[in-house]
Amino acid sequence: MIKLRSSNSCSLKSIFLETHNINNLYSGFGQFNFNLAKALSEQKEFLEDHKIILNCSNSVTEKELGENLCYNKYWQITRYPFFRIKKKFDLWHSVNQNTKIEPYLDDMPYLLTVHDVNFMEEESGERLDFRINQFKNKIERSNALVYISEYAKKSTHEHFNVPDIPEYVIYNGNTLTNNMISTSGNVCSNRIPNKPFIFSIGQVVEKKNFHTLIDMLKFLPDIDLVIAGDMKTEYADFLTQKVLEYKFEDRVFLLGRITESDKIFFYKNCLAFTFPSLREGFGLPVLEAMTFGKPVFLSTKTSLPEIGGEKSFYWENFDPQYMAEIFNKGMAEFDSDKETFVKAYINHSKKFTWENAAKQYIEVYERILKM
Repeated sequence: MIKLRSSNSCSLKSIFLETHNINNLYSGFGQFNFNLAKALSEQKEFLEDHKIILNCSNSVTEKELGENLCYNKYWQITRYPFFRIKKKFDLWHSVNQNTKIEPYLDDMPYLLTVHDVNFMEEESGERLDFRINQFKNKIERSNALVYISEYAKKSTHEHFNVPDIPEYVIYNGNTLTNNMISTSGNVCSNRIPNKPFIFSIGQVVEKKNFHTLIDMLKFLPDIDLVIAGDMKTEYADFLTQKVLEYKFEDRVFLLGRITESDKIFFYKNCLAFTFPSLREGFGLPVLEAMTFGKPVFLSTKTSLPEIGGEKSFYWENFDPQYMAEIFNKGMAEFDSDKETFVKAYINHSKKFTWENAAKQYIEVYERILKM
């Protein structure tokens, strides 16, 4: 059942956003869905003659997003072809490439947002075959494609024959605002290191490469490490074993999921932010750290140089002694001209806003609706 915002909404152009991941705001897709939807809800001029419908079954989230949007109750059964959503919309937007929920009607105008094609390296066998066919079907039915980074676009073209359709790169926004920074994160409900510490956050899975930071600590005796993210994974167990092996129990803090306030606390108080990830479609934590003017150390892999920019420091390999050397050199360079670096980081982070992203998506919507 779709809840509409007004009695005259039937005369409006309808845009359906397949956003069922919005029901899990702890996930990256959930955050993307929520922040894009929130920014779209504030585009009042566009909403005068368009209605945006979200696939959502969370009343709390609906209340946060407000009455400028409409809501379709999400049912898990709609993942299966026979039970797909049969209602016709003027445009269907699949907001990530992994969703199994598709429109029942094949001729409905269709937009796909591609975050990454990491499954080409992460999957194998029948699972990989399924993902390839799923993705091929999505791009072949699309009227246009949006990528969240130039890297996502480049890697998609490397692995797939992309149809001759319009393609756009629309960067994600930075979720942290100046108001949040000034009013939050002044206290912490988690354990706090006694020494200066470096901070990292994300899914605790192998591609995040967090173990290299633990290895690096062997060559940074006066620095601690904080890693935040869901610790209920095999890779988290591997990290725990490494901490025990090195006897770093008092130096490495594996915190699990943390609150938004605690996240801001660790960004505010860390010595530097480190992100040695092997595969990223975008890399939002990089921008979050820059919001605080913190020095940022990244791998050279995938989208990170694109998002990190020229003022970030980069690891070209993951030898722990080399990583420590790059870290020390980078910190010395940062400290020698701190004001310039802080200003550059903050200004860079401000280039990425959800307001800009929403306006660019609206331009894409309007172009497809005119086709």
